[in-house]
Amino acid sequence: MAASHEDHFKKVNHNKMARTAKKVLRRKKIQRSIRRKINGTPERPRMSIFRSNKEIYVQIIDDVNGHTLCTTSSRDAACATSGTKTEAGAAVGKRIAELAKEKGITTIVFDRSGYIYHGRVKALGDAAREGGLIF
Repeated sequence: MAASHEDHFKKVNHNKMARTAKKVLRRKKIQRSIRRKINGTPERPRMSIFRSNKEIYVQIIDDVNGHTLCTTSSRDAACATSGTKTEAGAAVGKRIAELAKEKGITTIVFDRSGYIYHGRVKALGDAAREGGLIF
């Protein structure tokens, strides 16, 4: 009886991992499709987002020269918040807008990296717009 219980446990974990792998592959497919359509230039760089389970990271990239112009995340002390992850996303959006203004960047291309424009991603985008970035 113990062997069948272990087999069941393995099947359940395998199904969870398969579901997670499908989600990741779907997001990567969407990400490739988006990257074919948008490109960052020195005049209008690309703002790329990465969202983990705990944190959110954003960077502004000049794809022509292959340089990251500025970057920040919810792990930075300037963006630290004790609130929800959505509030952390908004703080990161405000911070990236400040950093971009310091570098003289006003217009960007928003790259959501395959994530749905909802929740933390939307909060980050809206806060960046409020901070003065145009996209």
